[in-house]
Amino acid sequence: MPSPTFIPKPLVDQAFEWLEEAIIKGTYAPGTKLDEVALARAFNISRGPVREAIRRLEGKQLVERVPNIGARVASFAPDAIFDLLEVREGLEGIAARLATQRMSKEAIAGLDALLDRHAEQGEVQAGESYFQRSGDHDFHFRIIQGSGNAKLISMLCDDLYSLLRVYRYRSGLRPGQAPKSLQEHRSVVEAMKAGDADRAEHLMREHLRQARARLREEFEEDARKSA
Repeated sequence: MPSPTFIPKPLVDQAFEWLEEAIIKGTYAPGTKLDEVALARAFNISRGPVREAIRRLEGKQLVERVPNIGARVASFAPDAIFDLLEVREGLEGIAARLATQRMSKEAIAGLDALLDRHAEQGEVQAGESYFQRSGDHDFHFRIIQGSGNAKLISMLCDDLYSLLRVYRYRSGLRPGQAPKSLQEHRSVVEAMKAGDADRAEHLMREHLRQARARLREEFEEDARKSA
């Protein structure tokens, strides 16, 4: 039997993932200028893949271009952020309801397995943070895909996905919050396994409502510190 062939990701994809994670985790804070030369040197690649990765991040609303400055990590007014998070609560609540009705038992069992892998993360066990890799590694992404609603999927997995991940990550940084968030995910899955679409929607909405409240408290605390 021939050995399996592993095809490495193109450099532009790797650069995109590196930069996206750095922005989500706050390594590059809002307003930080993205220097192509410095980034290419840091990643040990040419400028071409870095330039294309930055262009993609601009399309994901994580990067903005400013005259006479260039590309920098996007900044958003708090009101705009919380408007977005309110919309997210409603849409993902609907997604959880539809996913309960439309996902197979095997697919829902796959959510349990995914959360088991999340529980193995050292940062989660220590209560420090809860970082989910993008796509199928992401609990919320799986739920949205499982809704089977093309419009929801387009809005939450394409248009707003990367931007929402920034604030999702930040809301889980409070000490001890990571295992609580994981348990909230498990509660949603339990409702889905029971076929209780009403409860799955309610639990998802409550999960996101609490995350939004934590983030608001952090913003208010930051404002007090800088006053």
